Amino acid sequence: EPHQTHNMIFIGTKPIMSYVTATLTQLASLSLVTVVARGKRITQAIDVSQMIVKRMSEVGYEISDVRISSDSLVSKDGKKRSVSKIEIDLKNSSGN
Repeated sequence: EPHQTHNMIFIGTKPIMSYVTATLTQLASLSLVTVVARGKRITQAIDVSQMIVKRMSEVGYEISDVRISSDSLVSKDGKKRSVSKIEIDLKNSSGN
């Protein structure tokens, strides 16, 4: 089964509001969207999900699940590093 990424928002270096907008755009047509971040970007993922849940709660968006894990990566100097990862599932509970 191919890895599906159409309902995942990967947090990177763009301004936070661009991820909020992208997530809301996905939630308009999908019932579940996952916000994913690693390392230093975890705080931005939490900020994005909280902005959506707090400001759009009357629309019916809520956090349905949060998963934390760590990925093993090889850094530029060739050393193996463990990088924290968070996945936050946001769902539209209004049932559209």
